[in-house]
Amino acid sequence: MQLLPWTSPDDKPCFLITDGAGGPVTDLADSIEEMQLGIGEELLRHARAMHGDPKVPDREFRSLSRRLAEALGDALRVARN
Repeated sequence: MQLLPWTSPDDKPCFLITDGAGGPVTDLADSIEEMQLGIGEELLRHARAMHGDPKVPDREFRSLSRRLAEALGDALRVARN
């Protein structure tokens, strides 16, 4: 059984019952996981750059914080899989 990188409409985990041979849903899940990790890396670079700029408004830090929390949640779901 494989944990998928998305949740149901009521925010519950989704699983794929598989024999390990792969297939279109597995390929889609792998692609989405790669994309989620790439977004997390991009957000981390952006956050590091923002910390060096004293002129960044608080609202941008709050927005970035929300996006980083989403990316961390995605990364943790991938890591647990």
